[in-house]
Amino acid sequence: MAKKKTVLKKSSYQFLEDYLNNASPTGFEKEGQKLWLKYLKPYIDDYWVDNYGSVVGIINPKAKYKVVIEAHADEISWFVHYINADGFIYLRRNGGSDHQIAPSKRVNIHTDKGIVKAVFGWPAIHTRGGGKEQAPTTKNIFLDVGCTSKEEVEKLGVHVGCVITYEDEFMILNKNKFVGRALDNRIGGFMIAEVARLLKENGDKLPFGLYITNAVQEEVGLRGAQMIAEKIQPDCAIVTDVCHDTNTPMISKIVQGDLKCGLGPVLTYGPAVQNNLLKLVMDTAKSKKIPFQRAAASRSTGTDTDAFAYSNSGVPSVLISTPLRYMHTTVEMAHQDDVENGIKLIYESVLKIKNGQDFRYFK
Repeated sequence: MAKKKTVLKKSSYQFLEDYLNNASPTGFEKEGQKLWLKYLKPYIDDYWVDNYGSVVGIINPKAKYKVVIEAHADEISWFVHYINADGFIYLRRNGGSDHQIAPSKRVNIHTDKGIVKAVFGWPAIHTRGGGKEQAPTTKNIFLDVGCTSKEEVEKLGVHVGCVITYEDEFMILNKNKFVGRALDNRIGGFMIAEVARLLKENGDKLPFGLYITNAVQEEVGLRGAQMIAEKIQPDCAIVTDVCHDTNTPMISKIVQGDLKCGLGPVLTYGPAVQNNLLKLVMDTAKSKKIPFQRAAASRSTGTDTDAFAYSNSGVPSVLISTPLRYMHTTVEMAHQDDVENGIKLIYESVLKIKNGQDFRYFK
């Protein structure tokens, strides 16, 4: 028997770079979803897209039993909220955008006329003396598109409601750290697409339908997952997202736990995580010698796991997270080993699920 393929291919890395560099702001994920689906199509039997843009690739679409592997496709961004008479643009968050990182950043304003370039302006250090400095807030950060009036800005195609994304692009640090904006959670979308690739290339036959799901609008309240869970009506769900590497400066392990990039994907304990499915994933990791870390969630996981778990009268769900440094910045960082081990863990866990298994509470 040929050795199973578990190593990322050159084409995988190219897809990852293209996918991360493409803008996919919450509510406007279309172009990213097109790119993701194009990569996925050779490895699936069917697909569909819901009314708000969540994309589902399906293996064995006629099977009665349904298993979901899921990520979310959207990235945090900004909306144009107000343009003043001098042509400066004030903003409103679209998701959990961090106002403190904004000053001096370059951005793309997405308009019907195409991309308009802009920068977050900020007063020069020379002008900020004489007492306590103002910190960046959503009330004082602003965009400059090089115009001197509101009318000039509007002629560029910029209007209230235009969405804004950072222009920072993907890079690799020290040969094994993936860096870019929106690894939260397009790294998960990449991982589940790679699982589909491995299943196809290894010739694995599944006794159930596998729904590879890239959901929209997670960053504004798990909305895409709520909608898509009702449409699929799955029997169980393996959800991916990211969590914090707590071994960088200024983070309290007492508050955030002890997790570190490079030590493996993170498995979470919490009310939304179904214990029997979690045990299957942990047992798989141990048997396949895949390293993993553990985390605990107090009430909710804050991820699409919650949306799947509490849908359709309750869906057994589990969360596999990738440790991430500098979440919700433009330099989010993940370790290549964690990404590869996350792919392996999802892949091997899918192969452990049997047709008709329902993860009953009492065994």
